[in-house]
Amino acid sequence: MAEKEATVYIVDVGASMGEKHNGRNTSDLDYAMTYVWDKITSTMITKYCKKLKYKRRIVLITDGRGSLDDDPASISEITKKITQDDMELVIIGVDFDDPEYGFKEEDKEPQKAQNEQTFKALADACGGVIGTLQQAVEELGMPRLKSTRPVPSYKGLLSLGDSAAYESAICIDVERYPRTSVRRPLTASQYVQRMDSSQNTIRSSGTVLPDGDTEMADAAPNDLTNVKSSRTYQVLDEEAPGGKRDVSRDDLAKGYEYGRTAVHINETDENVTKLETQAALEVIGFIPWANYDRYMSMSCSNIVIAQKTNSKAIMALSSLIHALFELESYAIARLVPKADKPPVILLLAPSIEVDYECLLDVQIPFAEDVRSYKFPPLDRVITVSGKVVKEHRNLPNDTLSSAMSDYIDSMDLSTFGRDEEGNPSEYMPMADTFSPVLHRIDQAVRWRAVHPTEPIPPPYEILVRYSQPPEDLVSSSKRKLEKLMAAADIKKVPPKVQGRRRDRNEVKPLSGLNVEALIGGDRKRAKISSQNTIPDFRQTVNTVDSVEGMRDAAQQLGVIVETRIRDSFGDIAYTRAIEEIRVMREEMIDLEEPEIYNDFVKALKRKLLAEELGGNRKDFWWEFRKSRLGLIDKQTSEASKATEEDAKASFEVIDCPALPSPPETTRED
Repeated sequence: MAEKEATVYIVDVGASMGEKHNGRNTSDLDYAMTYVWDKITSTMITKYCKKLKYKRRIVLITDGRGSLDDDPASISEITKKITQDDMELVIIGVDFDDPEYGFKEEDKEPQKAQNEQTFKALADACGGVIGTLQQAVEELGMPRLKSTRPVPSYKGLLSLGDSAAYESAICIDVERYPRTSVRRPLTASQYVQRMDSSQNTIRSSGTVLPDGDTEMADAAPNDLTNVKSSRTYQVLDEEAPGGKRDVSRDDLAKGYEYGRTAVHINETDENVTKLETQAALEVIGFIPWANYDRYMSMSCSNIVIAQKTNSKAIMALSSLIHALFELESYAIARLVPKADKPPVILLLAPSIEVDYECLLDVQIPFAEDVRSYKFPPLDRVITVSGKVVKEHRNLPNDTLSSAMSDYIDSMDLSTFGRDEEGNPSEYMPMADTFSPVLHRIDQAVRWRAVHPTEPIPPPYEILVRYSQPPEDLVSSSKRKLEKLMAAADIKKVPPKVQGRRRDRNEVKPLSGLNVEALIGGDRKRAKISSQNTIPDFRQTVNTVDSVEGMRDAAQQLGVIVETRIRDSFGDIAYTRAIEEIRVMREEMIDLEEPEIYNDFVKALKRKLLAEELGGNRKDFWWEFRKSRLGLIDKQTSEASKATEEDAKASFEVIDCPALPSPPETTRED
């Protein structure tokens, strides 16, 4: 939770505030400041903040050109009040001299110079801050980080051994807090202008003040109201109007998909799916540092510290931390943050700093969380016979490896920066690396709130500073990059032509030979085999030179698909048929002939409805729907005649009562 703050801004609106009116012996500025100091300081901050733990701050913005009462007694009274109420005073002056910032106004008026000294004395007496407006405006582009109050995610025992079964088990009172956590940007809500239903005009709104009065806000573009949404659940029902029937949320039941069967579990039996657990942090074992792979970290990091007021716990945890550090080991622990919460496995790493000690933890995966993939090695080639080849055209040679190493060294950011004394330092320190998305949204919202109609300015320089490598570093490493490109024999690849592949100019080999003619022969009327369907289909559509040829290839593939559905024993051949339909869809999109595929889909549905493909094969449509292979709409291909609504409607043609219904459709009102 962020620290509470109460800030009051006092703005000097012009030079006329220094003039005297209505027979007063003091200037309008002095007269107004008498009310300001009394009402704002005493009433607003003192009344509403009271003695609560607020960070009180007053910001005064002025040009210092008006007359000012510099009576020491008046300054003393103001200082006493600010100090008594524990407030912070910040004075920002237009063209004020600031030696630390490096600004000094030439030919300054004596009156302004005197006022600056008065404001400086006031700030020094109150322990406040005074500075020039130029610096304040410049620092607007520096994002401000908000401090958050630490909230523990676990408070309890860190156990080594089973304390219920063994007296030698160790239990330490600990607390767990987040160390890193992703900060989300501002989220937008939906609003509409408040309209009068009878006269179709924007209505005024009223705000009830604490004293019972009502403040009216006239019609304005900012007179907005929240948008409320409602959700309706529908199921397919042929007897209901429109083929759908609304159902109440209370009538819905949860089900788990088991194959193509929905397994229903009543609310009274839902406990059987939950694992009963008790809050605990239990050490399972230990592993050396070298045995932990860095890719195993799955979560943001947290810190585990001993209970703050428990000296025995502090000593015990410190012993564990030092033991792990000396043995270069990590601890593996099981965490249940709260009762009946699912357990997670943590890696506990020792961290010893100058002023504190703690355990850093990250979540590590279970066996089901690991994704294992096999890739060929990058440093050798293994032939079919099992022979290992170290030198190959697909392997980097020593020259290429050396050139790559030199280029990486030349782009090193760890010493490219410069500190205040000009010594090499890190170019991109974490403290100066801010989230561009988060602070850009904040900048845009603040600007639009003050300037509703003006265009939003570009992002601050600090937000885009690290979007590209530094120009000086790129320039200095240019020769290394050229050597790397020469060693890798990099050549420019011709741009890929999108759209109708049959009409593009094919890139011919240097030999001038027609490779397709040599290996393919005359394939204008090629036969697509059911044993090699997908390669034959792709090769056919790549060689035909007319729409009729592509349509003929699609018809051949369609016949094969229908044969698979008709002859399938149960659903054993459905997977292969779905994959063949997917390939047809992708090829027709690439060739910009979506209507060929759409005609096939319409014919397939018609035959399924008429049970012409081996009886009741409507269960195939369920697989078709899950694969999202519907009509190609205009959003997918501009050449299509089908709209997005047509594509959605195509999935709802066939009802499959023997199978579980698809997830309920929702409608936002």
